[in-house]
Amino acid sequence: MAAATIGKRRLAVGAVSGLAAGAFAFGVTLGDGTSPPPSVVSQLSASQLAGERIVLGFSGTRVPARVGQMIRTGRVAGVILFEENLPSRDLGRRLIRRLQAIPRPAGLRDPLLVMTDQEGGLVKRIGGAPSVSAQAMGARGPTFSRDQGGRTAANLRDLGVNVDLAPVLDVPRPGGTIAETDRGFGSSAASVAATAVPFAAGLQGGGVAATGKHFPGLGSARINTDDAVQRIGLSQRTLRDVDEAPYRRFAASGGEMVMLSTAIYPAFSPQPAAFSGAIASGELRGRLGFEGVSITDALDTVAVRAFGGTVKVATAAARAGADLLLYTDPAEAARAQHALLRGLRAGALLRAAFEESASRVLHLRHRLGR
Repeated sequence: MAAATIGKRRLAVGAVSGLAAGAFAFGVTLGDGTSPPPSVVSQLSASQLAGERIVLGFSGTRVPARVGQMIRTGRVAGVILFEENLPSRDLGRRLIRRLQAIPRPAGLRDPLLVMTDQEGGLVKRIGGAPSVSAQAMGARGPTFSRDQGGRTAANLRDLGVNVDLAPVLDVPRPGGTIAETDRGFGSSAASVAATAVPFAAGLQGGGVAATGKHFPGLGSARINTDDAVQRIGLSQRTLRDVDEAPYRRFAASGGEMVMLSTAIYPAFSPQPAAFSGAIASGELRGRLGFEGVSITDALDTVAVRAFGGTVKVATAAARAGADLLLYTDPAEAARAQHALLRGLRAGALLRAAFEESASRVLHLRHRLGR
């Protein structure tokens, strides 16, 4: 998502970028070595396994009955909050406390993932850090960027938010929406990496998971995928050497989450990235070695509706290897969870793959609970 949707209940997404060598040169290490929780995935019901792949948004500052019931029964792993959920810090804190206080089944009692878009500049859901845009952080260097990441973590943790859908790791191109909205940390893969990875390190050092977005890179997109289908006509070589380069370094540095784009990359697949096994599994995990949690960009947008309805979308994303499916509408999220459950019970979707995704998600929830 891009600046065109600022102020809407949509997720501003991107792909975390960073060069490992540069990251370590600045003392950046994102992982903390936390041991995973005892394995519980084999004990989860099919409904709970499907739920560990769902993140949803909702309106207002009260927990809707449907959302509360989904949390109570283990049918959702986390929530995404927007400006309308956070009209003041006090109301935001109260809402998040209510969400986390909802009783959950055994094995699922670690904190829910509570996400928001706090990039800086035009894309911020609450006041406070970061105080400048990604472009400005990039211009001021890695020390400043890392400090901004730490300040942002403190800002979010004060509310109870434990996942920031930032930093944007897209390599901006002239005329592209990322460049025009100051959401890029630099004009090259190296410059993006040199400051975006330290920002992510500051976030994670402060107890907030960082999310690199939008894999495999949205820097060439002219229009936000919320508003139009986007085809990124770059070659495999360019995508790998330029656009994916920051993700490789982010992954090597222990980055915890990566968001999958909903643009189409014909060099890899005729399907949007979030629904392409060649991208979500082959490129991100197989080629780049990412071991953290992957999450789709919002799945109730123009680009996604052109691909298909809720059942087709949810099934395709899960089959491609996306761990978390993101919806801004709780009704759509409930339909998606039910579609995944039906696929599991019918054998159209493999339980082993669901257990693998759920293990990654539960590991992250456990770490953030510490």
